[in-house]
Amino acid sequence: MAKNYYCLVAGLREYTLDGDTKGFDAREVIDEIAAELSSEDSRALRGWMLFHDVCNLVNLRSGREGFSTLGNFSREELAEQAQEPAQLPRELAEVIELFAEVERGEVDADDPRLVRIDTTRSFASQIYAAYYRYCAKSRCRFLREWSEADRNLRNITAALTAREKGLTVADYMVGGGEVVQQLSRSSAADFGLKGEFGYIDALIGALGENENLLDKEHRIDMIRWSLSEELATFDYFNIGFLLSYIVRLGLVHRWARLDEQRGKEMFRKLVDSLGATDRIAEAERHFSEE
Repeated sequence: MAKNYYCLVAGLREYTLDGDTKGFDAREVIDEIAAELSSEDSRALRGWMLFHDVCNLVNLRSGREGFSTLGNFSREELAEQAQEPAQLPRELAEVIELFAEVERGEVDADDPRLVRIDTTRSFASQIYAAYYRYCAKSRCRFLREWSEADRNLRNITAALTAREKGLTVADYMVGGGEVVQQLSRSSAADFGLKGEFGYIDALIGALGENENLLDKEHRIDMIRWSLSEELATFDYFNIGFLLSYIVRLGLVHRWARLDEQRGKEMFRKLVDSLGATDRIAEAERHFSEE
């Protein structure tokens, strides 16, 4: 049976300080939440955090300095995993191992891993694809649906950007499936996907209306924010609600560093969402009826 985190959810306002980003530490809040989770829900949280580990791995391999503190591993620990990925999920570990073997010229053409991993493409595309495969197997409904929604949003964004620059869309897709096929083949302005993804018009507008990169990123992240809320519409005091909150917490964390004013606005939006009395009352009724 799913664990009820009523008290934990009720205390989220206190964790987020209520009012400003001054003194705000997203990782500290996540650690506070993690300490209260069941073992199964802890795995789901680590699955979400793993995305940040993947971003850090890509930066590490590319020689970039950027490092997210929202992952499972410190910079030093991740550097060790990049060499010996014993603590990473098998889906990710085999990408790291296979690319290392290719670089050493040790891979046979009939290696079964080549069915899942295309070493003619970038390490980044293959490690991200492996991450999404890992999440697709999760027992946590929110993590499965969120990772799929996030992959679709990122692929649609990449497809629109590639098309604008006259590049081959298929070269910039992560993973496979019907959506990727549609993005790779369609010549329609919305790739024929507007009925399936209602945010496409907003995304096209975000990418095409101005040249300010921060404005574009902010508008895309607000789509991501809305998706995280929609996926937790019927989640109350459970891991789905908490992961939806943590997704938004991660966005506040990002924007508090990119743009102080926007970070403050998103922080207030997050805190306000926790004080929605009608939602709390609805949740209490839901549980009292069970």
